[in-house]
Amino acid sequence: MRRLRWLVLCALALGSLPAVAAPEPPQLGRLAEQQAVPLAELQAATAKAQLRQEILDTIARPWEAKPWHRYRPLFVTPERVRDGIAFWQRHADVLARAEQTYRVPASLIVSIIGIETFYGRQMGRHSVLDSLYTLGFHYPERSDFFAKEFAQLVLLAREEKWSLTQLKGSYAGAMGMGQFMPSSYRHYAVDFDGDGKRDLFSNPADAIGSVANYFAEHNWRWGESAVEPALIGLAPVDTLLEPSPDLKQRWAELAAAGVEITTPLAPDTPVKLLALEQADGPEYWVARHNFYVITRYNRSPLYAMAVHQLSQAIQDAYALQPQTSSPQPDLVAGRL
Repeated sequence: MRRLRWLVLCALALGSLPAVAAPEPPQLGRLAEQQAVPLAELQAATAKAQLRQEILDTIARPWEAKPWHRYRPLFVTPERVRDGIAFWQRHADVLARAEQTYRVPASLIVSIIGIETFYGRQMGRHSVLDSLYTLGFHYPERSDFFAKEFAQLVLLAREEKWSLTQLKGSYAGAMGMGQFMPSSYRHYAVDFDGDGKRDLFSNPADAIGSVANYFAEHNWRWGESAVEPALIGLAPVDTLLEPSPDLKQRWAELAAAGVEITTPLAPDTPVKLLALEQADGPEYWVARHNFYVITRYNRSPLYAMAVHQLSQAIQDAYALQPQTSSPQPDLVAGRL
């Protein structure tokens, strides 16, 4: 009995001791200087954050590692087309204003929001603070990027008067209907309905305007095709494919090698040859400037192609719906 009482007293005494703080990441001082964030604010944020093994496990299995024929059915689906039409119909006036303001097609805006969060229904369940802390300080492969976003989150929360521990998003720290990283939220989010707040979590108008602004700021070209199917003939494909999403080739190079597309291009047009793996072999596409712009949202060519194809499917289906008002004449040709 005495031993039991002694064990209970020891447990109570240990429970009353202050918790030992997690060690401060060694790069925190340098990060504070680089991102112009007071060190004390970063220290306070790391003290509230927790390392999440689930985040590390998830990022080790990215969807973009799948072949195209398995990746595409995750996003380009009848349900996303159907719900995309409904989203467009509910917000037709806002989307039309976004087109006019930013010269970015409504179908692209709808597609992005559809792929990222299923039109705002799936915005993520992870603590944004924990996600960025975990990836910024415990994921060496991309720690520089995520550590910067951790610092940007601290600044964003201060500016918007948010509680750091209440924010929910993706495992990678993206937030809101369009899944903006903190730096993108700070630089590209807009108050599109003029209510004095930039709310990408519950305000579709702000989400629509912000996605449009993002693409406008990355130099989307109105009315220009993003990507076209290609015939390769006897072209030496292995020497023409590049892993980088950058447009490092010129059309003259691909044409001289035997690649063919329908649209005539100037010889010096920047392009990229894509190979997307189908179940029975690769299919080939020639990507242009607007395709590259989509990869500024997500660097994966698979992602960019899914956005493109969903946007086209939504646009084609939406055009068949009864319209309550006519689009502006100068915007009719704004296909991706």
